[in-house]
Parts: sequence; C-alpha cells; structure tokens
Amino acid sequence: MKTTGRFSIKKVVLYLLLAIVAGAGIFLLLPANYYIHRALIHWMPKIDQYAIFENRVVKAENPEPWEFAPNIENKHIAPELEPDFKKYKTVSFLVVQHKKVIFEQYWNNYSPLTPSNSFSMAKSVVSLLVGCAIKDGYIKNVDQPVHDFLPEWTSNEGKTLTIKDLLTMSAGVDWNESSTTLFAKNTQAYYGKDLWNLTLTEKLVEKPGVWFHYQSGVTQILGFILKKATGKNVADYASEKLWTPIHAEEDALWSLDKKDGMEKAYCCFNSNARDFARLGQLILNKGDWEGIQVVDSNYIREATTPATWLKFTRKLRPGEKTFREPIPCSFYGYHIWIANYHGLKVEYMRGILGQYILVIPELDAVIVRLGKDRDKEYNVEQEYTKDLDLWLEAGMEVINRQ
Repeated sequence: MKTTGRFSIKKVVLYLLLAIVAGAGIFLLLPANYYIHRALIHWMPKIDQYAIFENRVVKAENPEPWEFAPNIENKHIAPELEPDFKKYKTVSFLVVQHKKVIFEQYWNNYSPLTPSNSFSMAKSVVSLLVGCAIKDGYIKNVDQPVHDFLPEWTSNEGKTLTIKDLLTMSAGVDWNESSTTLFAKNTQAYYGKDLWNLTLTEKLVEKPGVWFHYQSGVTQILGFILKKATGKNVADYASEKLWTPIHAEEDALWSLDKKDGMEKAYCCFNSNARDFARLGQLILNKGDWEGIQVVDSNYIREATTPATWLKFTRKLRPGEKTFREPIPCSFYGYHIWIANYHGLKVEYMRGILGQYILVIPELDAVIVRLGKDRDKEYNVEQEYTKDLDLWLEAGMEVINRQ
C-alpha cells in the first residue's frame, strides 16, 4: 500500500472528505446562509409549505358564505378535459357567475377549506392594498415618490422612482427573476429570514418607468412601503381593509421571513379557492362590495389597463437566446395581468405553479384554479403559459352548461 509519511492515501482522502463535510456544515450554519440550509431541505417551493414558515393571520372577522347554484355537488369537469387537469396536478377549480358559485371540484384530498399558497397572486393582493392605502390617504397617489417612504430609493438618470413604477414592474432594479439557482435572490427571499436587508441589495440600474421587467423584489419594496405608510403589518391591514370587508369565510395566512417579521409580500398569501374567488369578484365589481367601495373604482380601472407606455422584449421561444424587437407592454397593469381570450378581456392574478384568479367582465364571471404544475410553453404574444387556455376553456364549458 502506498503511503505518504505515516498516512495512507486512503486516510488522507478520508480526512479531506471529513474536512469538506465539516466546512460545509459550518458554512450552512452561518446566519447569512440560513436560507441555503432550508432550500436544500425543502428544495422547490410547494403550495402547502405555509407550515414550514412563521405566519401572520389575516383575520376574516365578518364571514359570509357564497350563494350556490342548485345541484352543484353533482357537477364535474367535462371528461375530455379531465386528463389535462390531472396532468397539471389540479387541486381546486371553481367558477362564480353573477355572484353565485356555479361550479367547484377538488382533487387529491383538497377541500373547500384546504389552504394553498397563492405564490405571485399575492402581488395582486398587494396592489389592491395599495389602492386601499390611497383611498385612506396613507399614500397620496401612484405618482408619489418611493423615497417619501423609503429614502434608500431615490432616482436613476434623473427619473424619480414612483409607486407606479413599482406597480407596473418598471422599477429598473437588478433583481434577476429568471434565475432558479441556489444563490438566486428569489431563493434567498423565499427561504431566508431577512427580507429588509435582501431588498436593500436591489440597486437602480436603469431609468424607471421605461422597461417592463417582472421582478418579485419590486413587490417586496411595495410591502415595506405599505408597512411604513400605514404603520401596520401588511397582514393586519389586509384583514381590516380587504379580507373582512369582502366577507372572507376563513382566516388566511401570510407567511413571514421570521417570527414577528415581515410578510413575504411578493408571494405566500395562503387561502382557499372560495375565498380567493372573492378577490376576483372585487375586481369584477370595480372595487365595490355590497355597496361599500373597498378600493376606489378609478384605481381598479387603472390597475386592469395595460401599461402600454412601457417597452418589453422577450425571447422568441423559451430557451432561445434571440430576442425580438421591443414591443408595448400589452398584458400588465398594476400587478394585475391582462389577456385576450377569443375576444374576451381577461383580468387575472397568477402564481408560479399554476394558481389563477381569472376575471371575465363580459361574462360577469370569476374562475379560480389552484394546482401544483403548469405548462412550460408560453403564448409569446400575451406572456402567459399555455395552460391558461385550458382553465379558460374549462370555465367557458361550465358557464355554457348553465
């Protein structure tokens, strides 16, 4: 056996491996690397992960059940659509029309009371809360400078960063939304415990209000603005101004970065299909709920109008390096997406694993789909994954059955 001094090569290799393992352990135990440890344990985000986080309750203090159409328990998704519903691991599908639940179905042991993470649908909730804060006078208007609340963000190229720039995803900060690596900012935000210091790492790198770049860190800035402007935790303000006024039946949970910490504003609002549908109904009602103007109707109108003054480029096809020429942003308002489906305008919220609240004003309808997966292919003209067409098709089929 070959030796090196008193040690065999096998022992040297063993000691090196032990040193690497020990070093990795120490690295993961460092406070700054807390999120890496959690990410390696839990890996990709899941719709039922609220249990691994600290949460703040969004109280439903005036619950009121939906009205239901007759024989709803005997209705099911059309058989020809069922395979695709299973393919994308759907857990909930619900349709409201004329303020009445006309269809609901659940899979994989989910029920009307089972909470699910909204993921980026929470961004739209934040937008509605900004509308509430403007109505309450905490925020003057969408053109108010961000530095009025957070002096850390000032201007770039002489352009002051505004609330509107945040709402329309045109802040011009250096947050790489597309990265899914262990060290990506989205990973740090989701599994970490210091959203404030992570948010402070965002830098203005281009003139605000010019380019559309979808960035979760931008919504987190809005979360801090809401907290600073109202003097309340985001979840508490949501309970007071949104969740209770729309008569949500169940308390929601908003996941935090740590105990008594900050809400993950860009994601992680956890509720069920029936109560999520109320958010869609509020948008459908132009901010009104039973005669009470929860959010100003002008704000809802602006929020559901595309920010076409912004420029946008995307790859011709996912995975390609070639980008097409800049086009107007025709699919995004104030943290609310807009699509055209066979001539019908659809105003919608969406989350990364296929969470959707779809509002169809012309049909006076709201569709909610919750699940664990979505398509990988994009409709490159309207910037959505192609499973959206499936949920709209299924919703249309339900409505046409009436």
